[in-house]
Amino acid sequence: MAQVPVASAASGNPVLSTLVSAVKQAGLVDSLNTAPALTVFAPANSAFDKIPAADLKKVLADKKTLTSILTLHVVPEKLSPADLAGSHKTLQGGEVKVTGSGTDFKVGGASVVCGNVQTANATVYIIDTVLMPKS
Repeated sequence: MAQVPVASAASGNPVLSTLVSAVKQAGLVDSLNTAPALTVFAPANSAFDKIPAADLKKVLADKKTLTSILTLHVVPEKLSPADLAGSHKTLQGGEVKVTGSGTDFKVGGASVVCGNVQTANATVYIIDTVLMPKS
């Protein structure tokens, strides 16, 4: 994954297939792949499975809502585990709060199941729950 940009790298990871489909649906592939430095809190397929199927289908059909949800998972800088704890402004415009240390982090209530995965332009932390914007 380290040799290619983040959206391309994610497409090669079967654990992130639902996220990759959502990113394509929202038209975010190019903007994520061309950004110079990102941190992506990437919901695993199991995170999307927690959302009722009808609700997920509705969100996937609503590009504005989908984009808002997806960009809430992206911070416009590379964060190492040492820099992760704290509040970070997201591409969505909101903030995401990260707590923990070492290999045990929570991101807005989601747990990091795999972290500090490097791509050509991003650091990826795979999480177990989809983050939702405050309405």
